[in-house]
Amino acid sequence: MFTLALAAAALSGALMAVQGTLNAGLGKVLGLLEAAFVVHVVGAVFGGGLLLAGLGQKGFNEALKAPWYTYLGGLLGMAIVFLVALAIGKAGAASATTAIIVGQVTTAVIIDLFGWLGVEKVPFSIYKPLGLILMAGGAWLLLYRPT
Repeated sequence: MFTLALAAAALSGALMAVQGTLNAGLGKVLGLLEAAFVVHVVGAVFGGGLLLAGLGQKGFNEALKAPWYTYLGGLLGMAIVFLVALAIGKAGAASATTAIIVGQVTTAVIIDLFGWLGVEKVPFSIYKPLGLILMAGGAWLLLYRPT
């Protein structure tokens, strides 16, 4: 099951790179904020269709039991779509995605370390900052442009 989860995560990352590139293209035509809005409307309509088709898991009966801060994901999603489209539009897909991944993993390590946002704490080890340093070095190599 762990391998399947990692495969799903890798596929998600690939889709994010494609989505960000599509959103940047839409942003050039509509404007970034307008594109972020349209992308969310299209996603909401698609998600609503899946729910109407009976593909949901639980329904909304337990909605009030979720911590209030978990609903901030919608705000963050809007910001993410906007910022990814901005970054890819200005820096290109590879450069922006590399920076996104470094920021994403660094933040994830901090969330795990402190057990924030309802996740289980993951103990600190020297390998985590070492991994971040190596990842940042790899990012630098990917972004390096010899003159």
